[in-house]
Amino acid sequence: MTSVILCPGQGAQVVGMGKAWAQSSESARNIFALADQVLGTPLSAVCFDGPEDMLNRTDVSQPAIFTASIASFMGWLESENKSQDDLNIVATAGLSLGEYTALYLARAISFEDGLRLVAIRGAAMQAAAEATDSGMVALVGVDEDQANGVCDEAREGGILVTANFNAPGQIVVSGDTDACDRAEKVAGEKGFRFVRLPVAGAFHSPIMQSAADKLREALDATNIDAPVCTVMSNVTAKPHENDASSIRDRLVDQLTSPVRWAQCCEHLVGAHGSASYHELAPGKSLSGMMKRISRGTKVETHPEPVAAS
Repeated sequence: MTSVILCPGQGAQVVGMGKAWAQSSESARNIFALADQVLGTPLSAVCFDGPEDMLNRTDVSQPAIFTASIASFMGWLESENKSQDDLNIVATAGLSLGEYTALYLARAISFEDGLRLVAIRGAAMQAAAEATDSGMVALVGVDEDQANGVCDEAREGGILVTANFNAPGQIVVSGDTDACDRAEKVAGEKGFRFVRLPVAGAFHSPIMQSAADKLREALDATNIDAPVCTVMSNVTAKPHENDASSIRDRLVDQLTSPVRWAQCCEHLVGAHGSASYHELAPGKSLSGMMKRISRGTKVETHPEPVAAS
């Protein structure tokens, strides 16, 4: 049996994530301890005990989710008495931030380098968000053409772009606050449902260009090896090339380009439909999206250890 591993992104964070894994698994504990050492901050304590408002900060949640996901992976392997090779992983994919976890699982980056990158990425995105009054709006029940139509009507010289294609009928637009306000009005007039998202700013839009520039510097100084399995690119919805320069480019592009998660999953199901699908901690958001993308594809989640029967 082959395996496909899905890795969550920002928004999946919850106080207590990874705590049960750390309590039950030495391998998971070691990952949290290494994260604290690399960052020089008690990241594990924030993951386990909060406070929630700190964990929800972009500069904290990104390294926290990266660490919790990999800790759950290590704990899961330990609980099954398996090695990573035993899983026969043929592909990995991660939602936005989760793409770094996916690259780690494919042995393209080390844990330490991945953690440093997502910490820099999170801090740069937080700073870019604070520099411009901006946000994101989820449009429900629309297709790509309809979402682009809302952006075109509501932009009015501001910044407003499609940012996340999470699942059929769930598209997020991103831009400056005034444009987001207009997007809600336009969407309402067209009879579309919409939800303003509780995020720090307009991720995956041109407003993140300053963050992309900082990330470029960090990526250029980071060793990246050829992935040992398929790793999906959020930007292209195709596998990354086995070329470090190309991987760096796509990771930089990701900050200002839409995340094509639904298309990534469609590609995976088409190429690896018979594989066993797994979602790492925290949460079960990706398995929920998969039910809308490919109803016949079951995703096993690993938010915490399975209780002994």
